[in-house]
Amino acid sequence: MRRQTEELKNYCQENGIENVEVIEDLGSGLNYKKKGLRKLLKKIIMGKVSRIIVTYKDRLLRFGTEIITYLCKLKKIELITLHSRKESNYYEELAEDVVAILTVFASRIYGRRSHEKKRSQTQKASETA
Repeated sequence: MRRQTEELKNYCQENGIENVEVIEDLGSGLNYKKKGLRKLLKKIIMGKVSRIIVTYKDRLLRFGTEIITYLCKLKKIELITLHSRKESNYYEELAEDVVAILTVFASRIYGRRSHEKKRSQTQKASETA
């Protein structure tokens, strides 16, 4: 994420773009409750942004990018994408989407297991103390 942020800042500096605010988010492209995404959407709806610059189109959202693109078009907000991924056919895109979904859910499962294991260990430690 840090590399992408630096790349975006460098782009803005090289192109004389001022009054830049970087909005960063960690998490999956399936999570629509991310603080940064909500902040961006609020700024778009309130007309407080004139340009959005991303490194790749799917950095906004893995799924649903078209919604933000449409909002930007309605609000006359320029949307700049620095890099495009290689053109892929329908089946390649579908396979990438399935892998992304599986990755998100696998991470959630393993994260939950890890959390439960830590909680169990903490409970056992407090019972023996």
